[in-house]
Amino acid sequence: MEFAFYFAAGVAVVSTFRVITNTNPVHALLYLIISLIAVSMTFFSLGAPFAGVLEVIVYAGAIMVLFVFVVMMLNLGPASVLQERGWLKPGIWAGPIFLAGMLLFELCYVLFAEPTGAAIGQETVSAKAVGISLFGPYLLVVELASMLLLAAVVTAFHLGRNEAKE
Repeated sequence: MEFAFYFAAGVAVVSTFRVITNTNPVHALLYLIISLIAVSMTFFSLGAPFAGVLEVIVYAGAIMVLFVFVVMMLNLGPASVLQERGWLKPGIWAGPIFLAGMLLFELCYVLFAEPTGAAIGQETVSAKAVGISLFGPYLLVVELASMLLLAAVVTAFHLGRNEAKE
């Protein structure tokens, strides 16, 4: 099962490199989502399914929602629709689809390889243990992350308001 961990880590590194080197924000977002899903696969392969599911729900889901809200708030108009159609050609999806397919194969392998669900033989991390850790020694880190997210929401609001466009 070490192969599952290293494979997911490799996919995360490759897709994160594509996020950094890509000049198109839509393409970078697609690779960012693949990177976050690959990180969640590393959690699954280490026997921490709760942390893996949180990674998918909180990060990959929240990034998509944030991206949709920013696009809606900016209200770029019909000219941007033609530009996005040019950006989202079928060939553009080949890389993210390939990486996502490989991660789906790995997820099935990790979940169904052993009947216990613990991929490497370690014990499964419970939700209670995660909660105790988050609100115990890592409370300051959680609060700093919430302040960072609040700052991002305020920035997105100020970028998208109508008075700023005039």
